Amino acid sequence: MTTNDNSIMNQQEIQSVKQRFGIIGNAPALNYAINVAMQVAATDLTVLITGESGSGKESFSKIIHSLSARKHGQFIAINCGAIPEGTIDSELFGHEKGSFTGAVDSRKGYFETTNGGTIFLDEIGEMPVGTQARLLRVLENGEFIRVGSSKTQKTDVRVVAATNVNLMDAVEKGKFREDLYYRLNTVPIFVPPLRERGTDIELLFRKFTTDFAERYRIKPLQLTEGAKQTLIGFPFPGNIRQLKNIAEQISILESEQNKPIDTDTLAKYLPQWQAPTQSLALFSGTHNDNFSERELLYKVLFDMRRDVNDLKKLVRDVLGNEHDSRQILSNHKDLFDSIAPDAEPRQPSDMGTGVTRFLPALNGSRPETPTRPAVPPSENYGHHPPVQLFDEVDGDINEVTEVEDVTHETEEDDSLSLERQEKEMILKALRRNNNKRKYAAQALGISERTLYRKIKQYEIDEE
Repeated sequence: MTTNDNSIMNQQEIQSVKQRFGIIGNAPALNYAINVAMQVAATDLTVLITGESGSGKESFSKIIHSLSARKHGQFIAINCGAIPEGTIDSELFGHEKGSFTGAVDSRKGYFETTNGGTIFLDEIGEMPVGTQARLLRVLENGEFIRVGSSKTQKTDVRVVAATNVNLMDAVEKGKFREDLYYRLNTVPIFVPPLRERGTDIELLFRKFTTDFAERYRIKPLQLTEGAKQTLIGFPFPGNIRQLKNIAEQISILESEQNKPIDTDTLAKYLPQWQAPTQSLALFSGTHNDNFSERELLYKVLFDMRRDVNDLKKLVRDVLGNEHDSRQILSNHKDLFDSIAPDAEPRQPSDMGTGVTRFLPALNGSRPETPTRPAVPPSENYGHHPPVQLFDEVDGDINEVTEVEDVTHETEEDDSLSLERQEKEMILKALRRNNNKRKYAAQALGISERTLYRKIKQYEIDEE
């Protein structure tokens, strides 16, 4: 059998799995994830499924169980984040009578009742550290102990875990055991977010609206070409859950419309999505924190450089057009406001000839006669002699070609300025997201670990 024949058979198997489990879409990343699930199903390896919330991770756990030798055993899905910390040990491993208040009888845990089957641990990153130690023992030795008991029991359970957080970040923060992470991550499967699946969004929307039309006995909706592109371009932070919710709203509220849904109508049902600011969007989605911070600093420096270049161009224009200097300065009022918003307004007649009287106006002061600051002759300037940028001779401004040795001072001022801007952006992101680090980090385009480090660095009070 040729390679091409094998590929065709594999595609047919993937399509068969999609139909069986109701998976819609043909995105390459989705097909690859299904193919990995099919291959690992025949083994007893532990699988870690990663992906954003609402992307369909549970469907992959069902694929693995249904295609495995354990398909006749029990399958149970457990949301670790929904079980209180005080009772999760009892839920998973059981307890003995009288082991804690309210334990009026002995109880079997999920690992005991699901012996021979599969347990799907969703949101594994929310599991308490103490429970993680118990889970590690099950994975390594197949052993567990009920709460309040000293008797070791055996179990044969396959564990499939899922998470929408970065477990390595949780490991570095001490919230997740490193040994458990590597034990769970034997075979990783990444489920792509909806925004990365392209035309699959339209296929899913059509499927949902058709289902709702049958349920509510209404006419199925159709989209114009412009509306399709708008739908595909929307980021869908809530993934498939959010798309299904929007499809149901439109199906019910626009059922009497006798024409396809256009872009304006669709836009009413798409929530306002605020993309990250321009300076932060440069590295949105980047997983390398150092690269992200560097890109942010580059952006700030480029903005500062652009402002300085604009000011230099303005000075050259004024020097080259003495008679039109008033009009030039008036046309660049926005530049003055951005540089010195608190400076007192000046009348054109106050500008004087050239830029002698213009330069002090930028900082709100206007000395009668600009003078050169005195420089002590004993000052040691190394290889760079002290000079000034402009020299006034008989009321005219002459450029001086030498450059003053202010490198160290400038770098220090720039560094302080960048730190202030970075701290302000972090404060704004925290305020807009009610001091929720997770969402603030997403808005800033950085990891939660980096945000945590920056909060400590700048001593930001989150209360």
